[in-house]
Amino acid sequence: MHDRRRAILEVRTRRPHAIAEAAAQRKRRPALLGGDHQLFIIAADHAARGALRAGERPMALADRADLLDRLSLALSRPGVDGVLGTADIIEDLLLLGVLDAKVVIGSMNRGGLAGTVFEIDDRFTGYDAAAIARMGFEGGKMLFRIDPDDPATVRTMAACARAVNELAAHGLMAMIEPFISHRADGRVRNDLTPDAVIRSIAVASGLGVTSAYTWLKVPVVADMERVLAASTLPALLLGGEVSADQDAVFTQWHKALQIPSVHGLVVGRTLLFPPDDDVAGAVDAAVGLMRA
Repeated sequence: MHDRRRAILEVRTRRPHAIAEAAAQRKRRPALLGGDHQLFIIAADHAARGALRAGERPMALADRADLLDRLSLALSRPGVDGVLGTADIIEDLLLLGVLDAKVVIGSMNRGGLAGTVFEIDDRFTGYDAAAIARMGFEGGKMLFRIDPDDPATVRTMAACARAVNELAAHGLMAMIEPFISHRADGRVRNDLTPDAVIRSIAVASGLGVTSAYTWLKVPVVADMERVLAASTLPALLLGGEVSADQDAVFTQWHKALQIPSVHGLVVGRTLLFPPDDDVAGAVDAAVGLMRA
């Protein structure tokens, strides 16, 4: 990766216009979904929110060259459809030439930095719909946390609704990741009980003037069939935190993938930083669950 990192730095220093050129020359997929109507997306937008931990490694995402190596390897594995990331990471991957025929989802709101007092006021500091369309990407993703005790929630809610509208105007996927959240001991924690996830899905499904292009990114929790009965929108399962018991996580994913409204996985740190550090093996195992 050392030589490739040097090449990226050279472009960013001397030829920044090459990033837009790489986006324009990127080979596009003919359709969002493949023949099996599933999507397998690698998530890589955590660092922009200051969330650098992966499992027991508190600064796992702090080494950009290492992260790009892991992302490039994951994207090269059969059955991986694309990536979700912020502009800095997407642009690095464009310059590495690993995004041809891949689905690219731009991460839109990263302003709710992890561990801050303003975390719920999740401002849109990343991609906007116009930039996503201009770069020829397939959609945009937004995090929507609902804290009943934090009035900043409504600002994030309104911003997400605008983003849904703007993406729909371009005919692009709006991927919403909703949670009911509460602050405890100074930290924002997501409520992963089935009833809380159902409520978050119900609210997220109603954002915007149309839901025609809206997809949900949802956690795998108990009673998933009842949870996903809350909406007719297509859903993707999020990977969550790195777990020492990866087999148990895969079993949960496999069961949830059988629900008709589920059309794939959006997984990041769980596969990029598996306990045994075998990225290819973890990705292949997860792909096998979904493509079976």
